[in-house]
Amino acid sequence: MPRPRTRPTAADSEPDRTERPEPEVAAPTPAAAAAANLSDLSVAGLTRRRVALLLGALIAAWIIVLFARQVSEASEASTRADGMRAANATLAREVAAAQRELAQIQRLPYIEQQAREYRMGHPREIPFVLADDAPPLTEDAPGSAAVRLGAVVERASPLDSWLDLLFGSPDDPQGADYPASG
Repeated sequence: MPRPRTRPTAADSEPDRTERPEPEVAAPTPAAAAAANLSDLSVAGLTRRRVALLLGALIAAWIIVLFARQVSEASEASTRADGMRAANATLAREVAAAQRELAQIQRLPYIEQQAREYRMGHPREIPFVLADDAPPLTEDAPGSAAVRLGAVVERASPLDSWLDLLFGSPDDPQGADYPASG
């Protein structure tokens, strides 16, 4: 009868524990002691799960800070854009006013008026200029605001005129020209 073939196993080639020599344990080097294994951290209360959670929380906080920074930059850009829109509207109004002024000064009546200022008018025109030392016009002069059409003219009654003459006007702090007797 043939002999059954069996495969050799690792247990067959391994000597018994009693026969196994003790391996020599070398003293740990300082570099090996510094590079601790994560299995050593469980003694300090840090497990792999806790380290992973801490790392995940740090990454989540970093992402939140980056998102908040982008939101603040977008808000700042929006504010800057609003300021630019307001500045553009102001500039557009100034350009429109300058264009109206340009159209006004290019009109012939304005050019003739400015020419008269330099005595360059028509030959039949007689130049009229006020003297530099001329006194200002009175309030009731023709063309003044008090005489213009629609202006309200305050006229004092004759009684008010006599009372102002005798007792002084309410605007005059000293009263009448005559001293009061007491």
